[in-house]
Amino acid sequence: MRPNINYLIAGVFVALIFITIITVTAILPAMTFTPVPSEAAYKYEPGSPEAIGRMIYRREGCFYCHSQFSRYQDREMGEVVNAGDYVYETPHVLGSERTGPDLSNIGGKYPDAWHWTHHVNPRVVKPGSIMPSFSYLSDEEMTYLVAYLQTVGAKRKQPNWVTAPQEYRDRWDKVKEAVDINSSAAANAGRGIYMQNCAQCHGVEGRGNGPTSVSMQKKPANFTRPFYKSYDDATWFWRVAEGVPGTRMPRWYKSLSDESMAYVAAFVKTLPQDNEEAVTSYDDVDIPGALDENFWEIEAAKAHGHNNPLKDYAPSTFKAAGADDTATHGGAH
Repeated sequence: MRPNINYLIAGVFVALIFITIITVTAILPAMTFTPVPSEAAYKYEPGSPEAIGRMIYRREGCFYCHSQFSRYQDREMGEVVNAGDYVYETPHVLGSERTGPDLSNIGGKYPDAWHWTHHVNPRVVKPGSIMPSFSYLSDEEMTYLVAYLQTVGAKRKQPNWVTAPQEYRDRWDKVKEAVDINSSAAANAGRGIYMQNCAQCHGVEGRGNGPTSVSMQKKPANFTRPFYKSYDDATWFWRVAEGVPGTRMPRWYKSLSDESMAYVAAFVKTLPQDNEEAVTSYDDVDIPGALDENFWEIEAAKAHGHNNPLKDYAPSTFKAAGADDTATHGGAH
């Protein structure tokens, strides 16, 4: 019985599609993609504790739940990886899911004892963790596994101690072409936006003592802290744009343009960061009239075409309103 020619044609067509897919997605990349080893690449010498630990990591299926590639859009996971980081890793253990946290920058973050405890009883150091216990591993195997984990991403360094995600660093590179964040004009423009949107929480002087801060369990940031000296321009821009997880700060990128957020960052940078002015009592909380004083001063200046640049920060830049001022400006609305 002669086979139906249509079946033969269909079979050949399907086979060609399959071969083409395998060639394009697997064979050609393997033959042509030869990335140069990066500074973060780690070469695992056969028989070394780190290499044995990597084998245990694979054997136990750790990559089923943990990935090892921090992506462009990730937050709080360290520097973004690149192909050169994995030149010496065959087969790779990149993983495909994040049931557990990404481990691409775990090396050097915790001491060996922490990793040991974490694998024996995960919930001791990570309450609520769903990670199973690996207490059945021998002491030798656990030592090898920890040695491997301490190498993962250990060579990958971020540019600063506090730094914005790569996505916002690239975004800032475009914004700074339109806004000189160190100019007094940008700081003055940012002051108006700050008073309208930020002062009710962070306070007129940026001390985290705005009127609404009283009821907040997580208090707003106090920008007079020397800690904020570590913020570069891209980090300020990122924090204004996305807020701070776990706080009531909005994500201002949803309502402000990139230029407006840059202006706010320019103004906040003018606040003093040499000596923290701690807020310790209700007497330190700004009264709403203080916000009114500054808000209407800015609006009046705009109406008359004035743009008074902020050359250097001085307490006189801000006008704290008293009871009389509040009453006076109450009728200005």
